[in-house]
Amino acid sequence: MKTTSAVLQAPHRPIPVRDEKEKLALNLFDALWVRYRRRVAHVRAYEQVIRRHGATFVNDHIAFRTLALQKPMTGIFTLSRIFMSLGWSPAACHEFPDKHMSSIHLEHANTLFPKLFVTELKTWELPDAARKIIRQAIKSHGPQFSDNDLTDLRNANQIRPARRRALLKSLIRFFTALPWKIPRREWVAAIDRETQFGAWVLLNGYEVNHFTASVNSHGVASLDDIDKTVAAMKKAGVPMKKEIEGAPGSVLRQTSTESVVLPFRVRGKRGPEKLDWTCAYFEIAERGYWVDPLSGLRRRFEGFLGAQATHLFDMTRLQK
Repeated sequence: MKTTSAVLQAPHRPIPVRDEKEKLALNLFDALWVRYRRRVAHVRAYEQVIRRHGATFVNDHIAFRTLALQKPMTGIFTLSRIFMSLGWSPAACHEFPDKHMSSIHLEHANTLFPKLFVTELKTWELPDAARKIIRQAIKSHGPQFSDNDLTDLRNANQIRPARRRALLKSLIRFFTALPWKIPRREWVAAIDRETQFGAWVLLNGYEVNHFTASVNSHGVASLDDIDKTVAAMKKAGVPMKKEIEGAPGSVLRQTSTESVVLPFRVRGKRGPEKLDWTCAYFEIAERGYWVDPLSGLRRRFEGFLGAQATHLFDMTRLQK
């Protein structure tokens, strides 16, 4: 892929697609990318680094967050069934008992497509007071994708173009509009004391938590490992996570920028108010290689490591 402004602003467009369903999925991701890069200034700084070094940006994976409840029925399946209808399949599951969270990692048959990492907060493990607040906060959850919608996504190659366009608009709205009423300020503060992840979701809904630059795809010696990339980001003035997760030579090394803080609308005691909170960060990943014990073949590691993800979850913790 050539590094041009057009490609950076629509990084999934150069990926070859086989049919209209794959095109629909990548159009969704590019639409989400446009909104994400507008909100996260660190992304635009990374783009400048890429241009300056003549490198290539390829998105390794996209992360989403959700809350798991019985009523309204929400959780990993709320998001993953959308992506599974579009061609992704579960590749692995991860548990984070200390954080009351579970994650699923999905991959597409087209290996050029980004991996997906969807995490849910298991609300039933929280104290009663926190569960009550979350139920109250999201009881106004809007309509989920119906069985008919999911069927049409699965059969996107057979439906009419107008229906595909309507589904794309619905998908973009689902992942960018807050799916419940604006939360109360005191609810956000109370949930944050129990779980910063939960407070983040109350304010951000199903917005993209992060996109991820693939160091392996940079294609230039000056950015061919994560240490060089981090150094270039710091030189460009981007605030970065203090540590790189994963030792040199390991199968996965990850780090990220700090989270961008934006004003969110909340309900105060006297009416609408603004509350500064984290929205998203930009992640950087370098994938190493391992030897498959069954085949003896050397393969690139395409999975995720729970311990690393645990530390990266905390990048949306609001610094007070």
